[in-house]
Amino acid sequence: WDCGESFSGIDVLVAHQSIHTGEKPFICSKCGQSFSQRSQLTAHEKSHVPKKAFPCPDCEHSFSKKSGLLAHQRTHTGEKPYHCVDCGQSFAHKFDVIRHQRIHTGEKPHECPVCGKSFRNTSAYHVHMRIHTEEKPYPCSVCGKSFRHRANVIVHERIHTGEKPYVCVECGKSFGDASSLRKHRRSHTGESTFLPASDWWGFPPLPFNPPPPPPPPLHSPFTSK
Repeated sequence: WDCGESFSGIDVLVAHQSIHTGEKPFICSKCGQSFSQRSQLTAHEKSHVPKKAFPCPDCEHSFSKKSGLLAHQRTHTGEKPYHCVDCGQSFAHKFDVIRHQRIHTGEKPHECPVCGKSFRNTSAYHVHMRIHTEEKPYPCSVCGKSFRHRANVIVHERIHTGEKPYVCVECGKSFGDASSLRKHRRSHTGESTFLPASDWWGFPPLPFNPPPPPPPPLHSPFTSK
């Protein structure tokens, strides 16, 4: 059954030889049907995935359950049926109001196993864990430098693109990030150009303590009168 055809890799050759041998080593775990190539099995397995019977009439999304469709449609209608009992703020999904109410209760159920710091939601917890794991999953598409937060890589890439979307309404000067614009605007208002603690990414600046006054001069007994 040697046909003389040549291939660039052994895996491609083995897949081709199954045409001659009739071997079908890739078996569907759902129905037992076998295939000579893995790609054929992958395509076949999609026939076992249940179709999502509830398509959204407003966009291309579809859902396997009606409840999923109804929850999704609130993104189109703007409906927010879940209300916070403490402040009255409304939310589209029940989980969102549960997470919001932790602001009022102070509950922080997600505790870091390394340092013990706690968080209200899983997203903040996972972002925090990158400090310990040193994971930086957001690389710059231009230079490859990686960052822990998506917002940081967006700001960084403006160095390469030259984009400066934050414009001063007083003089028209533009900046690549919001904190630089806030600092610049203080030059118009006369405020201090030092960033407040809320604008710092790391630890806030230490409080300024003025030096003590110098001691009074000593009077020498030999001073002439």
